[in-house]
Amino acid sequence: MITNNVTRFLTARKIPFEVFELPEEKIGALEAARLLNIPVYLMFKTIVITRDKGKPILAVIPGDSVVDLKAVAFFMGEKKVHLPTQREAEKLTGLLAGGISPLALLDKGFTVLLDETARQHEYIHISGGQRGVNIRLPVNAFIKLTNARLAKISNPQTM
Repeated sequence: MITNNVTRFLTARKIPFEVFELPEEKIGALEAARLLNIPVYLMFKTIVITRDKGKPILAVIPGDSVVDLKAVAFFMGEKKVHLPTQREAEKLTGLLAGGISPLALLDKGFTVLLDETARQHEYIHISGGQRGVNIRLPVNAFIKLTNARLAKISNPQTM
């Protein structure tokens, strides 16, 4: 089994989870879901969003959706929020894109927003804090660990 700070943290907290190995290059949520043979709506991705003042926001949304910046701004009481470039997101989090995970960024001051559709599922898949590591854990455990706030922050992606 793959072991890193996230898996050690989950084990220490006695959170039930399962680790899945994926290719170490950056792959999208659709490809990750296909490789794990799971519905893409269970593969949640983390989108880094910046605001004019304050720490960035981590928006965690279904793999088949796009983040709704207006909804995030409204929910957070911000005039405007922005999508940083991949490089900026990596610099802000200290993690490589494809491995950005709220679980690897606990106690770093990020606000975590979880798309409310997560409540429809018992568990979700998220990045394990490094490329190639995917973790399945109960939605309630994710919410509790990250102090995630639930809101409608994404829209279905049109193919």
